[in-house]
Amino acid sequence: MKKFIFKIFLWFFILLFIIFSIILGLGYLKYKDAINKISLNDAIFEIKSSDNYIKISDMSEDYKTAVVAIEDHRFYTHKGIDIISIIRSIYVNLINKSLDYGGSTITQQVGRNIYFTQEKSPVRKIAEMFVAFDLEKNYSKDEILELYLNIIYFGNGYYGIYDASYGYFNKSPKDLSFYEATYLAGLPNAPSVYSENNELGEERRMQVVNAMEKYEK
Repeated sequence: MKKFIFKIFLWFFILLFIIFSIILGLGYLKYKDAINKISLNDAIFEIKSSDNYIKISDMSEDYKTAVVAIEDHRFYTHKGIDIISIIRSIYVNLINKSLDYGGSTITQQVGRNIYFTQEKSPVRKIAEMFVAFDLEKNYSKDEILELYLNIIYFGNGYYGIYDASYGYFNKSPKDLSFYEATYLAGLPNAPSVYSENNELGEERRMQVVNAMEKYEK
């Protein structure tokens, strides 16, 4: 009986390994196809060519701190992916019987926004991880964060912190108050929800504040 159970587990893990290998291979091919169409350097050059692209030094410290706290509090210590967050997201997905995935670092989100759609699939997840490794190898953490803050969506047609800051508060990103900074930091998680519902927007803002306190940002 024990041998039979052992064989079942063995074949189960072999099957998992085969499935993972296939997904890994398909993800790598998706990544290669993306960067062959436009190199990472060229894609980033295009982003930085935007009239509304701003340097990270021109953003308020509260805003930058708030974003890291709520989105990826280990951003400055991981190498592009956060194993702890990935394991937690897999556990949550299994418990909820969903395919929300989650666990993406800021670096992965930059890769996704540059090359891929919001399609939820394990193949795309693997592809964005490869882009994340490229980003971490070739750019500093501040450069990656700067890219992220210039391309994320804030709702109401605002892409990037420059447009969002002027659109919501009519001021530059460097002059944002603590309240304004924490509000904007919370929007990208669900921009159409939080920007159009004041109560939910405030609840999300308080989540940002609590994350800053929790991680001592």
